[in-house]
Amino acid sequence: MKTMLVTAGPTRERVDPVRFISNYSTGVFGYEIARQARRAGFKVTLVSGPTALEDPEGVKVVRVVSALEMRRAVLKEFGPCDAVVMAAAVGDWRVRSLSKNKIKRGGSVTLELAENPDILAELGRKKGKRVLVGFALESGSLEGNARRKLLRKNLDMIVANRVSPGRDVFGEVRTDVLVIDRSGGKKVFRGRTKREIAKFIIDKVRTYL
Repeated sequence: MKTMLVTAGPTRERVDPVRFISNYSTGVFGYEIARQARRAGFKVTLVSGPTALEDPEGVKVVRVVSALEMRRAVLKEFGPCDAVVMAAAVGDWRVRSLSKNKIKRGGSVTLELAENPDILAELGRKKGKRVLVGFALESGSLEGNARRKLLRKNLDMIVANRVSPGRDVFGEVRTDVLVIDRSGGKKVFRGRTKREIAKFIIDKVRTYL
């Protein structure tokens, strides 16, 4: 049985005991990918940031919160995998120095941020014969940026979509994405369900194994 590692959801970076920095990811896409992979016969591990979603049936779920926790969990599960789909929206930055106490109102507050590790790039350097799929959310040149990320991070496939004012790509059942593979081929999905796109991604991964 082939094994697949999937990541999903956001990460949260603590500011103080009651606050955190995060993003709008719901995890829906990543969970659907894990579900479709299991239905296709893969043994699946899902590393998930905080979500309100139910665990996909038959899938091992590892819960994490921060980007550093996600990195540790991913590297722990990476070894035996045949394929990895990195659908999580991992935060790029964390607060350099956490406040032990709740930050009180009154005056301005400055948060110094430190860059989080690039988990996808790290996996690209270590991938060997594994199939590696990444995601890209762009506000500029969608195809150009996606192709550069595909090459720079040594991916086999990238799933890209665009964020723009008045356009919410988080949590929607239907979405528009551009899928580019390592041979340069591309496929455009418009107004398709995340389930349909997830099935396409899994079917494409299977052709590489």
